[in-house]
Amino acid sequence: MRPRTGVLIIILAAFVAAIAGVIAGRVLTVPAVTPAAELHAVLHDRMDLNSDQTTRLDALEHVYAVRRAAIERQMRADNTVLAAAIETEHGYGPGVAAAVDRTHATMGELQKATLAHIFAMRQVLTPRQAPQFDAAVVKALTDDSHAAK
Repeated sequence: MRPRTGVLIIILAAFVAAIAGVIAGRVLTVPAVTPAAELHAVLHDRMDLNSDQTTRLDALEHVYAVRRAAIERQMRADNTVLAAAIETEHGYGPGVAAAVDRTHATMGELQKATLAHIFAMRQVLTPRQAPQFDAAVVKALTDDSHAAK
């Protein structure tokens, strides 16, 4: 066997092992609770909401879900434009820069919509419930266990 062939076999084996590790990690690990799920649990499971609050929160969640879905579709479209610019320019050219700026603007729209939704939900709560909700929001924003690795 030529030395080059041996190196290629080692590289291929390392690649296959890496893929196997990713697959095993996804299959064997329990997904972490997301900040959104935690916030939802605080609202619906740990607070004594009355029926009017539940109805109003459900309506807010529906409106937000529709808005979030629209923004996420825009983010996918922005990523398609970014991919085309990268394919065309093969570097960080003006098309890539413009596509990145557009993607960041859309991400900002999602963050603003999310914050507006959080503040709208807070308005449904009583003064007694609001501090627990506020603490859950702060935890969701500052909890390092949810950070991208």
